[in-house]
Amino acid sequence: MQLRRIIMSLRPQLTEQIPDETVRIARAAFPKGTLCIRLRDELGPIFQDAMFARLYSQTGQPALSPWRLALVSVLQFVEGLSDRQAADAVRGRIDWKYALALELGDPGFDFSALCEFRTRLVADKGEDLLFEAVLRRLIESGLLKPHGRYRTDSTHVLAAIRNLNRLEAAGETLRAALNELATMAPEWLRRIVDEGWAERYGRRVEDYRLPKSEAARRTLAEQIGADGSRILAAVYEPDAPGWLRDLPMVQRLRLYWVQQFHMKDDKVTWRSAADLPPAGMRPHTPYDPDARYGGKRMTSWHGYKVHLTETCNDNAPRLVVHVATTSATVPDLAMTIPIHEALEDRGILPHRHYLDAGYVDAGIRVHLQRAFQVEPISPVRPNCNWQDKAEGGYSLDAFVIDWENQRARCPQGHFSTSWRPNRTMGGGDFIQIAFSHSTCRQCPSRSACTRSPKASRRLSVRPRPEYEAIQQARQMQQMADWQADYDRRAGIEGTLSQGIRAFGLRKCRYFGLAKTSLQEILAATAMNMIRAYYWFAGRPLAKTRLSSFAAMYKPAV
Repeated sequence: MQLRRIIMSLRPQLTEQIPDETVRIARAAFPKGTLCIRLRDELGPIFQDAMFARLYSQTGQPALSPWRLALVSVLQFVEGLSDRQAADAVRGRIDWKYALALELGDPGFDFSALCEFRTRLVADKGEDLLFEAVLRRLIESGLLKPHGRYRTDSTHVLAAIRNLNRLEAAGETLRAALNELATMAPEWLRRIVDEGWAERYGRRVEDYRLPKSEAARRTLAEQIGADGSRILAAVYEPDAPGWLRDLPMVQRLRLYWVQQFHMKDDKVTWRSAADLPPAGMRPHTPYDPDARYGGKRMTSWHGYKVHLTETCNDNAPRLVVHVATTSATVPDLAMTIPIHEALEDRGILPHRHYLDAGYVDAGIRVHLQRAFQVEPISPVRPNCNWQDKAEGGYSLDAFVIDWENQRARCPQGHFSTSWRPNRTMGGGDFIQIAFSHSTCRQCPSRSACTRSPKASRRLSVRPRPEYEAIQQARQMQQMADWQADYDRRAGIEGTLSQGIRAFGLRKCRYFGLAKTSLQEILAATAMNMIRAYYWFAGRPLAKTRLSSFAAMYKPAV
């Protein structure tokens, strides 16, 4: 009972030459060129039909040329156009016809073809095809060179949904399932529900129409829970059509009911807040089941997170070389290795990578250096033990680690008596070092080392490669030239700002992680094309902007 995608076939052809009349009129109308004209002249045809052959069947009605749909998909992000506006630009814009190698009288295509093309990309996991094609052409043109300097940062992405409280989400989830069942199996549903349901679920569930008292809201929640359980029980009856269970909204209803309700004394009961799964594991709307609650410092949101990696070499354009969109719950630290694996697959690993502290820990620092030959330029968090904060306290750095003999020497010259490898609950390795009880009790500097009235000093250190990497990094970041070099990382904030302001990087156009990932990739591809155009046009990189007040106190250079 699911909608079927129209079968389209592809007959790959070489990218056509630009018609002579289109060239003549475009040159006359735009003697200085435009972005579309300049990029076509400098980079040539970026996409080829053969790149998208796997997205299409061998049989069926002929498809529109996918290389043109790919280019239009990027250009609409360059100019911030909707599908309908982009299709109109294909019909009416001379510079677009030039880039697409179309006759001036070409009628273009229906705007729905762009949506269908994106659906094919997502369904066949081809989101990176467009981005990688542009990267290859930039490498061929000499604008992008591997083994340089890169920088990475992330920002939150807001899902295209309303923020719902628990009661609203429960009502909306049931309403969405009822709407889908009413579309797919109206006669079956009519036997399950009565007319009173239309009053409860016939229109959007909004908090201002719901009861205000806590008792009344709980009563309504359990009424919604009982109604939803009735639908689920009916769907899973042996005589119910089996395909009803596979409907997306029915599946989301089942998941939400498991998380929000439970049976108590044969009655559907609303779970207490303490009995709920973690917020990061719960869907908060039936319309985008991949959107999750995320938080970072003082910011919280429902949606996703996008990571951008760009070049920051001298005398070269700043180009985005990697885009990764994840659930809002995925920490930055979990993305460092996948980002470098993707860069390695493309053959464009950096030599130096500027990252904030959230992307690097001791293990990752060593892994980047050994596995990828990448030098991470990232600040190391200071030790947080009380000895590091107390004046005269014996911090970990005050102890000398003798790795060969597996012992440590304290500032008073005493050696440890215990060396035991261990593992954290998260799976990380560390070494636990302990000193003699009798030695520590008699030590005159005991108050600078431990606050325990009886126990001796104990140290927890990482394995040698990680420990030495952290120690070296701490020493390096104390140098003035290291801080001046690390200032390069701040430039990624400007890229995120450009992505947010010019390309809608922070607001989802679509539902779901896959389509959101495609959106962010298209936005990054459009950003690269604009930056390449500015570079070809000789436009210098913009300087960091300061407010008038801040500029008053900036030292003259």
